Amino acid sequence: MVAVHTKAGKSGSRGEPEKTRAAILKAALEEFAHEGVTGARTDEIARSAGVNKALLYYYFKDKEGLYGSVLEQVISGLFSRVSAVLDREDLSCREKLLLYAQTHYDYVASSPLYPRLLQREFMRTERNTSVAARIIERLGRPVYGKMMKLIADGSKSGEFRDVDPAQALTSLLGVIVFYFVSIPAQQLMSSGDPFTPERIAARRAAVLDFISAALFSSGNLQKDRRK
Repeated sequence: MVAVHTKAGKSGSRGEPEKTRAAILKAALEEFAHEGVTGARTDEIARSAGVNKALLYYYFKDKEGLYGSVLEQVISGLFSRVSAVLDREDLSCREKLLLYAQTHYDYVASSPLYPRLLQREFMRTERNTSVAARIIERLGRPVYGKMMKLIADGSKSGEFRDVDPAQALTSLLGVIVFYFVSIPAQQLMSSGDPFTPERIAARRAAVLDFISAALFSSGNLQKDRRK
């Protein structure tokens, strides 16, 4: 039998499952991002979430199940946002590409833990057998296809330079996420906090400028930029 708090409104209760799950996932994100799945301790996750371990296992079968749920939440959150942008029909290819880049960048910038969590996951197993790889394959294929089509359509219409969509997309993703992946190196090489609002905003502007210069056809470089 699972021992729980009975007072309404507390996270450690079956009475408010959404609140309890959210508290556990938030604590687990912190623990997994810093310690990895192997080093993460469910005792610490339960303590940070304000629940006991029995209740944690009531909502999540085991540590691997909890880890998978954290990854699913982070990855699905990104794909749902960018997919909504790519499904819009009221934007030109240039506008849509820049709005995609903004949306992707802003999502990653919303938490320094996201890139750290994913980087750890991709490094822990080989041959794309990781939990994150399986989730990305399931949720990301539609987004990948939409991005490839967007770049191909933009090249065909003359809004973009004539580029290989696959290579352009790989470069685009690198420009968006590398700043966050390289935070530890940046902290060693330069002073200050890379996550200050000013530095995040400056990098955001630089990302949009770089993408525009790299992909937009001549005469379109200054159009449709969002500040």
